[in-house]
Parts: sequence; structure tokens; C-alpha cells
Amino acid sequence: MRGLEQIPWLYDTLCAVLERLWLGEWRRWLVAGARGRTLDVGTGTGRNLPRYAPGLTVIGIEPVWATLARARRRAPRVPLVQGRAEALPFRAGAFDTVVSGLCFCSVADPARGFAEVRRVLAPGGGLRMLEHVRSRTPWKARLQDRLQPFWTRLSGGCHPNRDTERAVERAGFAIEPEGQEARGDMRRFAARPDA
Repeated sequence: MRGLEQIPWLYDTLCAVLERLWLGEWRRWLVAGARGRTLDVGTGTGRNLPRYAPGLTVIGIEPVWATLARARRRAPRVPLVQGRAEALPFRAGAFDTVVSGLCFCSVADPARGFAEVRRVLAPGGGLRMLEHVRSRTPWKARLQDRLQPFWTRLSGGCHPNRDTERAVERAGFAIEPEGQEARGDMRRFAARPDA
């Protein structure tokens, strides 16, 4: 079954509404910290791409061809690659920054994806993330667990009950307190590989 995330016009419509409310501010924060060669993992329909500062070298990667085609229209000069977070087709240390916005909820093997992110980061590089995560409210977390199989099927892969921050830390990253923010079950943060 094709999910909501693989229907670019519908995904873009939902994101546009949320961006008018508050998500746009968080997307601006997400890309504002990018430095040097930047990989936009799960670039989706390319909503982050026009927001990057001039002078950055940005490459987007996305597994779904139809979604990538929409990103191409939004940012025609940005190199785009069809691929998955779990098998990034780049050499080790190739990027100064990896940006991930609303992506890792749908990565089939997040631990492998974060290992790949760590591999492609240059020494001193950083990860910047925006993600919805498992609720810290026990009743809501249980509800997310119950709804997860249905939602994952409907959305085309999204897992609303992942504890992404813990997964990032288990992958050997340290989350930086500066810029870290929570809004309900949404999180934004920057992280660096542990030494």
C-alpha cells in the first residue's frame, strides 16, 4: 500500500499547513546551523532545500522517486540522489553537516541509518534533527504503541512511537543542549559524534 508519505502533493499540503502554524520556524532553525558540505537525509519533497544559506554545498537523498521529482522542481540546482539512510552512497567523512527533518520515523532500520550518518560525517561534523517522537506521557505513549501498526501502514512507513533521541545517543552521538527544544511530541536538536 502506498502511504501518505509517498503521495507528494498530499504530504506537501499537510506540511504547508503545519509550517504556517509553527513548523516553518523549526525548519529555519534546522537548516540555519548547517555548515560546509551538507547532506539532507530524507529530503522528501525538498521543503528544506530553498532554506539553506547561499554558499553551502547541499545534496539531498530520498528513497521515493515521485517525492524526489517534486524536490527537483523545488530546488533544480541541488544534486539529488535516490537512496536510503541505511546505505548512504557517500564516502566516509564526506559531510560537515547532516540534516534530517521528519525522516527517521520512517527509516526501516534507524540504528543502521544513524551508523551511516556517523560514518559520512567529517571529524567535527554535526547532525541536526527535527522529528516527532514517542510521547513522554505514559498514556499517550501506550496509545502510540497501539496505533503504530495502523499508522505505519497508512502513512507508508512512519512509526509515531520511536524514541529518536535515545536512538541518536545509542548510536554514539551527544545531543547538545543549545537549540534543543520540545513541543508536544516534536523535537529539534543538534548532536555531535562522541569522541
